[in-house]
Amino acid sequence: MITYSYFYEDPEHEYMRREGDDGSVFAFGAIETNPMYAEFLASGATAAPYVAPPERTEPTAAEKLAATGLTIDELRALLDSPGATGATGV
Repeated sequence: MITYSYFYEDPEHEYMRREGDDGSVFAFGAIETNPMYAEFLASGATAAPYVAPPERTEPTAAEKLAATGLTIDELRALLDSPGATGATGV
């Protein structure tokens, strides 16, 4: 028998997600006319509270450069090479 866990997907609790221990995932609206929501209510299960995703921040120029694995000199050489798009001429 599959065991399900329920999660709210939004702060207003209008949408839910059901995850089965078999790896199944199903999202549905939390309205009483929805059969999945009626099943949830009838099961007596509780849903985990909504957790907002972490705020995304734009990486800095230094972080972007570090992610490429290039040094500043290597990047300059690449940009100054013949046929490079956006050559700086620096």
